[in-house]
Parts: sequence; C-alpha cells; structure tokens
Amino acid sequence: MRSFFGLCLLMLSIAVQAQDEVLPDLRNKRESFAKYPKGEIRDDLATFTIGGIDERIGKKPLEKLPATDYNLRSITFEAPNVKVIITSGTFEASKHKLFYYYEKKYLVKIDGKPYYGDYGTVPTTTISSVVVIVNNKDTVAIPPTAYADLFHPDFTYVDGSGTVRTHNAVYLSADKHRMYIYMVNSEAMGKYEVTWILQDNKYVGRVVDSGIMK
Repeated sequence: MRSFFGLCLLMLSIAVQAQDEVLPDLRNKRESFAKYPKGEIRDDLATFTIGGIDERIGKKPLEKLPATDYNLRSITFEAPNVKVIITSGTFEASKHKLFYYYEKKYLVKIDGKPYYGDYGTVPTTTISSVVVIVNNKDTVAIPPTAYADLFHPDFTYVDGSGTVRTHNAVYLSADKHRMYIYMVNSEAMGKYEVTWILQDNKYVGRVVDSGIMK
C-alpha cells in the first residue's frame, strides 16, 4: 500500500512539473485579426491574411505589387511610384535584456516585451528596416517599434518543384489610399504573419497572428 501511494505521489509530481514547464504565450492578442475593428481595413485584411481567411468569401482580391528581388537577407517590391524594401539583421543577445521562464528554459521577453519569431528560444535574425518610398522620392516613416519585437524574417521558401518563392507581399486597396505590407515569418513551431498598415502614406498600425501553418 505504501509503495502504491508513493507511486501516486511520484506521478502527481511529474504531472505538476510538466504543467509548470508549459511555455506561456505572453504576446498581445489585441493585435490579432480577430480583434481588429470592423470596417474597410478589416475587409481588406481578410482578402490575404491567414487570420482573416474565414471572412474572405465574396471579397475581391486586392492589387498586389510584384516582388522584384528577394534573397535570404532582403526583399524588394516595386511598382510605378511605390517601392518597399525589407531587410534583416543579426540578433546580438549581449545587447538586449532577456527574460526567461521556468529556470531559464524558455525565453519569453526581449527588452521587457514578448516577441514573435522563434518564441521560447533566442532568435538569430531581426527585421532591421522597413523602407517605403512613394512618388519616387518621399519616404514613409515606419517606426522601429513596428518591427522591433519581430524576429526570424523569412524572405524566401522553396516549393515542391524546387522553385524559390516568397510568401510576402504588398497590397493596395481599391481606392489606393491604403497599403498593406505583409510577411510570413518563422516561429519555433509554425509561422506568424504580420501586416503593416499605411493609410494616405502614413503608418497607422499592424496586425499580427501567430500559430499559423503548423
């Protein structure tokens, strides 16, 4: 009988320990598609985001700018009067404050903020810049805070036939007042997607959904 109770206590201890080791997701769900208010922007987002796929039926696809160059470090989109360049950088852990969970087993915050891209582990690459040029001369300011917590950018992938492609895109609303810069990047498991939203050549926010394409 004593050995039976001992075994029960051991199993309970293991179960509690396993529960304690579950990686908590501290990231802000208020930036997800599901939380975005109804309106024209949400309708536009539904035409191309994975988070909005359930609302896609009946919506006309947006104009898509072609990716004119992409490699492992950057991607460029160009069309008349519009150019978008996204570049990556190297994550230097020694220059950041890292916050761990469960005896430093899981990384959950960088510089005091939850992050996307290899969540739970130390990332190796960053998004170093998002540059938008309109009318061939004017630069639209995308604040670093819009991508400082986004890591492991994926500029390319190889499809089943061996062709190098990209999931990323730039979309224009039907009235040309809004631009959506879209990326699909890597997590420790699956992917996350981010859309930076510009309206009348001003950055107005972003939408981020994680846990996709697992």
